[in-house]
Amino acid sequence: MSKFNWGMRACGIFLLWAATAIALPAQNFSTIYTFTGSNFTYVCSGLVQGVDGNLYGVTNTGGNSNGGIFFKITPNGTLTTLYNFCSLPNCADGEYPVGGALALGTDGNFYGTTDRGGTVVNNGCPLGCGTVFKITSTGSVTTLHSFGQGDDGQYPLGGLIQGADGSFYGATAFGGANRVCLDSYGRTGCGAIFKSTSTGVVTTLYSFCPQHGSCVDGELPEGGVIQGSDGNFYGTTFEGGNTMNGTVFAVTPAGQLTTLYSFCPQKPCTDGSEPEAGLVQGSDGSIYGTTYIGGNDFGTIFKIPPGGNLTTLYKFCPNAEPCPDGASPIAPLIQATDGNYYGTTFNGGQTDSGRIFKITPSGEYTIVYSFPTSNEASGPRAPLVQRTDGRFFGTTFGAQGYTDATIFRLNENLPAFVRTIPTSSGVGSAVRILGTNLTGATKVTFNGTPATFTMKSESWITTTVPTGATTGTVEVVTPGGTLSSNVPFTVTP
Repeated sequence: MSKFNWGMRACGIFLLWAATAIALPAQNFSTIYTFTGSNFTYVCSGLVQGVDGNLYGVTNTGGNSNGGIFFKITPNGTLTTLYNFCSLPNCADGEYPVGGALALGTDGNFYGTTDRGGTVVNNGCPLGCGTVFKITSTGSVTTLHSFGQGDDGQYPLGGLIQGADGSFYGATAFGGANRVCLDSYGRTGCGAIFKSTSTGVVTTLYSFCPQHGSCVDGELPEGGVIQGSDGNFYGTTFEGGNTMNGTVFAVTPAGQLTTLYSFCPQKPCTDGSEPEAGLVQGSDGSIYGTTYIGGNDFGTIFKIPPGGNLTTLYKFCPNAEPCPDGASPIAPLIQATDGNYYGTTFNGGQTDSGRIFKITPSGEYTIVYSFPTSNEASGPRAPLVQRTDGRFFGTTFGAQGYTDATIFRLNENLPAFVRTIPTSSGVGSAVRILGTNLTGATKVTFNGTPATFTMKSESWITTTVPTGATTGTVEVVTPGGTLSSNVPFTVTP
């Protein structure tokens, strides 16, 4: 049983402010939008590319009711507000959308969570326990589920992913069947992993801390889950484990959980401690992630090979503060098309404003960009996204009275590619292919097997998995050249 000061870090409803690396030139970085307004806007979530080629996202606060907004932004920075959360009485439509980024569903709509609001109000969450929602590209919202009903969980912080079965999966930081965990705000429950159908039927797959004691399986899963190539779901817990410093876990679609690693087997936690962010599976099959502290006390980057042991790839701030290489990574890593992993730190540097970095699978670390604003709360808290034109886009958090939240663009001169939605399915299944400048495409193949396709616009194509297709790269032949998928497409039985 534990108590934790969750509000000090998390982009949730109780926000309290609070190795030698080589830097690359910053001339390819630009701020494309700055949020302003009477209700100050905090941005905790990343962006996602829609089928129209634009980027979509949510803000944690701001908007007409200060409950956050859903927006569209062009690659050049023209932003349109499409929906204001808390537009319904008592915020029945949800308030404060959070999570790593919205999930783009196979139907072309976006799916996400709010960590407050909804129709359920109880002692554990007097302002609502949060929601699962669907929103169209024009801003039409459907609240699929309100949390706080029985053991379904409370306060979903990590967003959603769409699984291979078409359902959506995520985690709640609190709630679940086991109420022994308690934080300083009176929120109970150790967290849960849940599944939601596209119509909002929610099933709790696993409730943390069934032991009602030391929570060796973990507690407080903030980062959501990913689905691995083996079909299982992977995630982290901020606390719990053998030493109460957090865990990496795997859970089957049937809800059987395995703790893959418990952080800090020995003090002073040189392997890392308190992983807040979610995970990413690399092209080598390994699971990659970060810890918020540990290592040199300022966080780490780690990987766990399939069936192997955890390796600490990098320890932030190898010398001394002010940590010029960055500190306190909160957002998940992404693997870009160059094979390297890109991420952000919330703190670090002369002005303590955060960094964008990249790291090779073997652990070679490079600063990509250093944020200049002189306040720790201005740093990035959300993952980057690589648009199909090869460029990166991201957000900074913002801090009232210091600096506004922003949306930025970063060009590392990586080539264009295509992305499939979903990344795995069976023969005959429908697949959307997202890209840039796809007009005039003449051929689509799944690991070399030709597929019939329909051109919808210059930014997306529809197709089906052809008979005889095997797991591998999806390619689209266009007048400008052949574009390959950023991850292999898995053909399921």
